[in-house]
Amino acid sequence: MAVRSKSSQRWLERQRRDPYVKQAQSEGYRSRAAYKFLEIDAKDRLLRPGMRVLDLGAAPGGWSQVLAAGVGSRGQVIALDLLPMDPVPGVVFIQGDFTEDEPLERIHAALNGEFVDLVLSDMAPNISGMRAVDQPRSVHLCELALDLATRVLQSGGHLVIKAFHGEGFDQLVRELRRCFERVVTRKPDASRANSRETYLVATGFRSACRSPVRG
Repeated sequence: MAVRSKSSQRWLERQRRDPYVKQAQSEGYRSRAAYKFLEIDAKDRLLRPGMRVLDLGAAPGGWSQVLAAGVGSRGQVIALDLLPMDPVPGVVFIQGDFTEDEPLERIHAALNGEFVDLVLSDMAPNISGMRAVDQPRSVHLCELALDLATRVLQSGGHLVIKAFHGEGFDQLVRELRRCFERVVTRKPDASRANSRETYLVATGFRSACRSPVRG
């Protein structure tokens, strides 16, 4: 029998005691992360039927499940992740590396020239445990998500980005405020207290900030 490491044992124990894990299992969500977006949406009222939504860092699909239910049959959800994801009804899934051009080209093809109403990024880098390495990687992903948002969001659209407090965070907030009417930070109850993650909710995209679609 394989012997689990102490870190694996701690993770399993934390999962066993986590009320959001239990709630997700009972309510049919693929991950506890679904409750992070549900709480954000309850406060900021981002999701509406018929919306077109882009979900970045989607696997295993907890946010995509919420989004598909929220936009309904008249809406569209496009999800992207480096990892595979089991199909979610009503969701177009693209597997690929967000830092490369090919998956972005597939996103633009799926949009077929249409703008989206909402971009979500729950992306995070592979954590090395070294803050001097992890923080720049996290900020870089946030910057890439913002760059894509400025290309695909319709005027007045919204963006939600997971970010980590540290070097580059304040600059990211300033850039968001340049491009959006309102920017707030959210720390959902479902986000573990010992995590540095926070969510930046930017609403009211200014079309003057739009970047041209590449390709």
